[in-house]
Amino acid sequence: MKFIQAYKMAIKSIVANKVRSFLTMLGVIIGVGSVIIAVGVAQGSTASITNSLSGLGTNMIYINITGRGSNRNVTYDELIKFQGKNSSIISKIAPQASSNSTVKVGSLSRGTTILGTSPEYADIGSITVQEGRFLIQLDLDYNQKIAVIGTAVANDIFKGQSPIGKTMKITGQQFKVVGVLTQTADGVDASTDDRVIIPISVATRLSKSAIIKNFQAQATTADTVDQSVKILTTFLTKIYKDDKAFRVTNMAAMLTALDSITSTLTVVLAGISGISLVVGGIGIMNIMLVSVTERTREIGIRKAIGAKKGNILTQFLIEALVVTGLGGIIGVLIGVGTIHFVIGGLKIVPEVYSIPWILLSFGISLLIGVVFGMYPANKAANLNPIDALAYE
Repeated sequence: MKFIQAYKMAIKSIVANKVRSFLTMLGVIIGVGSVIIAVGVAQGSTASITNSLSGLGTNMIYINITGRGSNRNVTYDELIKFQGKNSSIISKIAPQASSNSTVKVGSLSRGTTILGTSPEYADIGSITVQEGRFLIQLDLDYNQKIAVIGTAVANDIFKGQSPIGKTMKITGQQFKVVGVLTQTADGVDASTDDRVIIPISVATRLSKSAIIKNFQAQATTADTVDQSVKILTTFLTKIYKDDKAFRVTNMAAMLTALDSITSTLTVVLAGISGISLVVGGIGIMNIMLVSVTERTREIGIRKAIGAKKGNILTQFLIEALVVTGLGGIIGVLIGVGTIHFVIGGLKIVPEVYSIPWILLSFGISLLIGVVFGMYPANKAANLNPIDALAYE
């Protein structure tokens, strides 16, 4: 019953000073809300990136040739033979040899990226065509001078006409256009729409600079990725004589690294936002000290009629807990509302609500009420009743 009385008196004191009470809890509101929003943005960004990477497949392996430790480069034939010998572990390999060149149709020309690759490139990278077809194995076997072009190239040099079946010049040689890639970047320059894809066998003959610098491999399953990475590393080390001449990465490792980075980022952002909770706690302590001073006579009267030290201490601690608790609840509502209506509504990042962080931030707000409310409460409880009654 004494606790209930102390609670009622604390509520009465808070209601009697609405503006001061609101200003007191403002720091907690901002602190809790900012923690939830910061964590929501960090985890939403992580979810967006993770979904994009996961969509490429966890059995994907990327190889980047960074230097040469021998006097030669890996060839397409070597890659195909390697994949054939290890088909039970690696299902597909797609080489990439790129160079910059000028393509020309009549009097119209433009610079673009020429990418030499194989039919597997479309399967591994989920590349599709919106018109015509992609490369087929016969194009590579017979060194066919055919091209699949991006929409940026098609719009610029074919001026809205269907390019299928028409010819274009690449470094002075005639190529027949057999397909147009599905637009993925609004047809702008220097994007995935600004490129011309030709057979790898033709690309390496067309330009001496068009050597295989990257290739993608696809493990048969996610379980064979690690084994695939090992045999790829051994294979390339034999060619380049140096395991630092290339990098082999897989999607699972990238996702693990991303998760580690974003977890750290989430903690850092939450920690920075949580500073405002500490500031709010200092504000609560200052306001409550003022309240103790203002209510010195009241405390003296209560002690004179029999209130014990514990009763006074409980009353002021309850006041601090109610203020921080209400501030925490309002902060949670503001944080969740911002994520839903602003971040999610504007589709900045996917909506992510971290229940552990919401509970943690609310719990910390209550803890701050206890920690920063203890000193003023203890000061009030230790007042001498005679001195308190004589206080003006």
